[in-house]
Amino acid sequence: MTVQLVTRLAAVALRLPAARAGRVTVTRDAPVRVRDGVTLRTDHYAPDLPGAACVLIRTPYGRGGPMRLLGHLVAERGHHVVIQSCRGTYGSGGEFDPLVHERDDGLDTLDWLRRQPWWTGVFGMFGASYQGFVQWAVAAEAGDELRAMVAVVTASATRDSTYAGESFALDTVLTWAELLQAQTVPWLARQWELKRGQPRLVRALAHLPLVEADRVATGVTVPFFQEWLRHHTPGADYWRARVFGDRITEVRAPVAMVSGWQDIFLPAQLDDYARLRAAGARPRLTVGPWTHGSPGLLVAALREGLGWFDEHLAGRPASPGAEAARAPVRVHVGGVGGGWRDLPDWPPPGTPTRWHLRPGGGLSPAPPVGGPPDRIRYDPADPTPSLGGPLLVAQRAGAVDNRPVESRPDVLTYTGEPLADPVEVIGPVHAEIRLRSELSYLDVFVRLCDVDRRGRSWNVCDGLVRVEPGRFPAGASDAVRVPVTLWPTAYRFAPGHRLRLQVSGGAHPRWARNPGTGEPLGTAVTLRAGWREVVHDPEHPSVLLLPVVPPASTPGR
Repeated sequence: MTVQLVTRLAAVALRLPAARAGRVTVTRDAPVRVRDGVTLRTDHYAPDLPGAACVLIRTPYGRGGPMRLLGHLVAERGHHVVIQSCRGTYGSGGEFDPLVHERDDGLDTLDWLRRQPWWTGVFGMFGASYQGFVQWAVAAEAGDELRAMVAVVTASATRDSTYAGESFALDTVLTWAELLQAQTVPWLARQWELKRGQPRLVRALAHLPLVEADRVATGVTVPFFQEWLRHHTPGADYWRARVFGDRITEVRAPVAMVSGWQDIFLPAQLDDYARLRAAGARPRLTVGPWTHGSPGLLVAALREGLGWFDEHLAGRPASPGAEAARAPVRVHVGGVGGGWRDLPDWPPPGTPTRWHLRPGGGLSPAPPVGGPPDRIRYDPADPTPSLGGPLLVAQRAGAVDNRPVESRPDVLTYTGEPLADPVEVIGPVHAEIRLRSELSYLDVFVRLCDVDRRGRSWNVCDGLVRVEPGRFPAGASDAVRVPVTLWPTAYRFAPGHRLRLQVSGGAHPRWARNPGTGEPLGTAVTLRAGWREVVHDPEHPSVLLLPVVPPASTPGR
């Protein structure tokens, strides 16, 4: 099957705009020499159109397979496409050290682009996850030549996502380290490991101390994994050269952002959106029912990107109904009766509504009532497991029935009465949990679920916070108020459904277990179990705070 036929079939299946170029010429493995002498291998897809602008994609995941198809699809729609392997990956020289070289290498690649005979003086950037981070690494210094960015499930700063709640995103970081290392092994060996269910990675996620987990998973010591275990404290100098959020307000290029409600980088990406809006920019935001790397996300991002590049690189006006003509913010509301909503901004106006935890496992917007606290015992030797939610691997992520984890004795659940009317929640979600603990070091995990008419409990959003001495001072009653920021959401709880809030001591291996001892993150091996009480009386209310939007007045309905 020819390349042309494959791209035509893919374009039809993905419902892409019609091709503008009849022929695409591909140059592979072009050497781009950067300032320290390292050569970065680069592929160029050239359309047979004069005056076509350039789309740059820099990636550590290779230039073959899906990336080759992407290069053809974008080039056929009227853009030069340059796909470059980050240093230390897929033929590029040097060593891959995440986040370190992307600014310099990206700016040097831009200098190389300026010397090409087909260069028109303008370019855009496209990419998901790490491919999006490399965009932010150069965006503030690319000047007026950068005319468009399409940043997909990514963020300008990865530090807060790595240490969400000041814990450690173990599953994301170790799984990514294993994925990068797997790129260096033969294809058949990798397929066999995947078919077996990645037993080495599974063992590594359960292994202590964490400083040995990378070797268990990959057979080698992974330098960046070791560094991320060491430099986990807020404000660590290590991260200052590896995040670019402080320069995001200098970016002048129009930015299109695409994310999913169950994506690992969603809170950080929405922070980027808020910073750009505060600086007077008008980014476009799409958040759909996707996980990190899910096929629907990638298809939507490609369609969004092509429309964005048509508008901002080629100067082609958006046709009625086209992606480029849509509202500034589009979100998918989950749940029964949800669907897409067009919004003027994020977050939309909403009514903050307090749902109180109540005795007997109740959850209600009515005022709290007196009653004894609820008690659970968390044992890090048998940590409360994570189930679904925002994970790196799309097949394990997303909404799942939470009844297996809710049946554990170390999980508290608070459930509302069946709803008479729909409750639509769009925006940031927070909780305040009052608790007493016999340990000074502990985690608080909170998850909001939708309980359907059959009793199945589907996770909507969640968050975790690490507690240590002095971080959240106790009141006169020794009850500590722990604020927990959950993932933002857009969700419709249907009539007859019930809201449920889980409270537990962790979600392993999504987050590293809290050993309960205060030992260093990487070297902790002593595990200490302990009791904690969740308090929910009028003097010490524990609450879930939801931004409720009346369904009848939701914009775009």
